[in-house]
Amino acid sequence: MNTPSSLDITLLGREYRVACPPEERDSLLAAVDYVGVKMADIAAKTKSTGERLAVMTALNLAHDLLAPKTPPEAASPPAANSSFDDFDRQEFARRIELIEARLDAAMAEQDKLF
Repeated sequence: MNTPSSLDITLLGREYRVACPPEERDSLLAAVDYVGVKMADIAAKTKSTGERLAVMTALNLAHDLLAPKTPPEAASPPAANSSFDDFDRQEFARRIELIEARLDAAMAEQDKLF
């Protein structure tokens, strides 16, 4: 059984408390590191901050996830029964919505502090 606990994380100098089952702690910390690097990179390139930076980072990460893994010149239509056929866009969208809800909840807690 997953016992929800919280974990304090930092992204671009701001601290957030997020719910995280103990068995997911390491993977969440890896995700925080990855998102932090992406946010810092995009912030440096675009001079964006705050909500705009978060949205731009989310779009970039989603694009990276959904973009074909082969260069365009080498791309060909996916073969029948390829792993692309197994990709469930509805499940992916549902998972993104759940992540957004968790982030909104975490951000709401942070807003109460100020």
